[in-house]
Amino acid sequence: MNWSLILQWSFLIALVTAGIRLAVPVVLAVLGEIITERSGVLNLGLEGVMIMGSVAGFLTAYYLENGPMASAGGEWSAWLALLAGMLSGVAMGLIMAVLSVTLRADQVISGVTLVVLGHGLAAYFYRQAFSSLTARVSGMEALPIPLLSRIPVVGEILFNHDPTVYITALMVVAVWFLLFRTTWGLRIRSVGENPAAAETSGVNVGLVRYSATLLGTALAGLGGAVLTVVQLRLFREGITAGRGWIAVALVIFARWRPGLALVGALLFGLADALQYRIQALSQVERGVGAIPYEFLLMLPYIMTILALLYRSGRADAPAALGRPYVKGAD
Repeated sequence: MNWSLILQWSFLIALVTAGIRLAVPVVLAVLGEIITERSGVLNLGLEGVMIMGSVAGFLTAYYLENGPMASAGGEWSAWLALLAGMLSGVAMGLIMAVLSVTLRADQVISGVTLVVLGHGLAAYFYRQAFSSLTARVSGMEALPIPLLSRIPVVGEILFNHDPTVYITALMVVAVWFLLFRTTWGLRIRSVGENPAAAETSGVNVGLVRYSATLLGTALAGLGGAVLTVVQLRLFREGITAGRGWIAVALVIFARWRPGLALVGALLFGLADALQYRIQALSQVERGVGAIPYEFLLMLPYIMTILALLYRSGRADAPAALGRPYVKGAD
């Protein structure tokens, strides 16, 4: 491996830029899970939610670009596809909320069920639409921010992305503001810490948990749609590649705080971008010193595990996380 090719400004700039872009789906899923878990609902089904968002968004974009309404909806196809991803996330979240809040089922089992359901439905819908064919969509073009994108190095890294990157950055701030600076955020946190006390104060525990779960899965569904519609512009079975599970782990790393969630997701994105680029260089050389691609594929997940182990002893989980609330119970 010629490491001199890696230690160049052009390579490093491209690496960080790609890392930011690849972090977007994970950031959205982590933000959604933080909202959900802050209310006391443990949703381990993010992987299923994300893959349903990815297939719903992709199919919507494809039919808007190639169907009877192609001329009318082509310009807005990507945006409508992202909306479809969010709605599919809401649908999956409704299943989770009914199981965990209304029926008070075990939340771990409910989450795993959601993963299996999501993968099965996504594969079924895609095969019904395309059989074994591979389809593609046009996605979104980059939207450089005037003046800022011309700043050397910084402009290329931060201000020359597609719109979903900017929206995700705003979402980090919005979720922080929602949780820590609004009355509704206070209700979410109180329900997650002590639902009995919250109910005594007049808070509808079930309604808060429902709304937090639906909002959280909407963001996870949006993350899945961003992955297939904007970034990869195609769909295949298992395309989320464990990003939902990574998001669950990063919630613990972030201590249920949006700012730290952004840091953790960026670490995953950088590791993912690095393995792609090193793998490409290794394939070009194909000689002595080439790194096995299996190890490179492991790199983002190894980085996530190490980050999780580093923060595991400092977790600050909501006290009622994963515990169904029964009115009047101690």
